[in-house]
Amino acid sequence: MPTALIPPPVALQKDWKWHWWLSLPLYPYSQRRTLRTDIIPDWAWSFEQIQGVLYVVTPLRMTVIRLNEGGLLIYAPIAPTAECLRLVNELVDRYGAVQHIILPTLSGLEHKVFVGPFARNYPLANVYVAPGQWSFPVNLPLSWLGLPAGRTKLLGQDNPFGDRFDYAMLGPIDLNLGKFGEVVLFDRQLKLLLVTDTVLSIPDQPPAIVQLDPYPLLFHARNRASDPIIDTAAQRLKGWQRAVLFTFYFRPSAVEISSIPQMLQSFSIAPDQSRRAFFGLYPFQWQQQWRSSFQALQGDGRLLVAPILQQLILNRDPQQTLAWIDRVVQWDFQQIVPCHFQAPIPATPAEFRAAFDFLTHGRQLPSADFQLLQDIDTSLGKIGIIPPAVHS
Repeated sequence: MPTALIPPPVALQKDWKWHWWLSLPLYPYSQRRTLRTDIIPDWAWSFEQIQGVLYVVTPLRMTVIRLNEGGLLIYAPIAPTAECLRLVNELVDRYGAVQHIILPTLSGLEHKVFVGPFARNYPLANVYVAPGQWSFPVNLPLSWLGLPAGRTKLLGQDNPFGDRFDYAMLGPIDLNLGKFGEVVLFDRQLKLLLVTDTVLSIPDQPPAIVQLDPYPLLFHARNRASDPIIDTAAQRLKGWQRAVLFTFYFRPSAVEISSIPQMLQSFSIAPDQSRRAFFGLYPFQWQQQWRSSFQALQGDGRLLVAPILQQLILNRDPQQTLAWIDRVVQWDFQQIVPCHFQAPIPATPAEFRAAFDFLTHGRQLPSADFQLLQDIDTSLGKIGIIPPAVHS
């Protein structure tokens, strides 16, 4: 049966407050809920929040690992709301203080922006960052970006995490205006590979974190602005699958953006929409083939490299990327934990390598869905904002 969306109690909302949301003004802005789940009981945990634009929401993950000598390792911090810190501190009380905080990316603002605020809550922890950090439009010192001076260190040849862990740096890949790079961390004891953005897996059902507030899913489940917001499992699923297509393709082939006259013609503000629904506008017209586009992308949960990385980034330096893959697949991991979407993902080194076959065998996803990314590639390449692709 359809259910109404009931606002949560104000007392709970205070624990979700993120005061510095203007530093990266993405949905849900100042309110960020946190969900903690076990990856490996007593040893590894996933902490998830959501982020998005225009109600296109995706999970954002921090991974916490228990150290043998006592204490915790944090990979890719999320917003340190009161709720998030309470959930972390429950582990601190049980296993010891946070010892290591890792910023594993050069370009992911959704990861970089939280590291300084998070680290200030754990003054005993060293902060390790991927080498080659940069900022735009001015390349500022790390301390000016909020990372704590005196305990922020660049990851280099020496491994500060002991014999249990190893790591490999991809990049920096020069993109003219900036650089892409990522540090993946391998836990030999738990057989876990922690990655940031390079690979992921899309679940066929909406994850629990995005269902805590299903409004964004229900918003995209509609076919026109006048459709009511109705909360059912089928509507949540439809909205999730459409949001995934927006996330990866920006403008998938199955959607048409309405013209201004079309939007005004379908303008509607129903009582249950007036608070959040973009002033009654719903500028999307979905074609019937959207489900097949999702199925091709999701691929029964296989490992996937995001289309934007395929089209605009990793193909700028395929040889460096392939050399990094060769190093990673030497490790005998059994599960992968990315910073987005599903985790943990049962996966072998061979499956990890296969996710990057587009570098040597060409793209496998539908060409029509790549059209906007190809247009962006062509436009930015013509004016020299990004370098040309290199064919391996």
